Amino acid sequence: MSATTDDGFDPTIHAPQRLRICAMLDAVDQVEFGTVQEQLKVSASVLSKHVSVLMDKGFLHQTRATRDRRQRVWLSLTKEGKAAYRSHVAALREITGA
Repeated sequence: MSATTDDGFDPTIHAPQRLRICAMLDAVDQVEFGTVQEQLKVSASVLSKHVSVLMDKGFLHQTRATRDRRQRVWLSLTKEGKAAYRSHVAALREITGA
């Protein structure tokens, strides 16, 4: 995958669903996988693919826990992920003049 450009634009984050994932996670400490799936209205497999891409870049962290005798997965942005997301948003604002 392409690296972040000098102006902060990150092609990995820019994909619409990954941008939405990062936006959700930037606002909170962590979100359950199922909640992200519901908000984005995507299948578990589609979300898993996007999560994998973000994890491979070091932008996302998964925490697995058992709750109510069910395995749950929680997603959170890493420190690097938050920085990359915020830089990407700033680059978009610069591009759009917002």
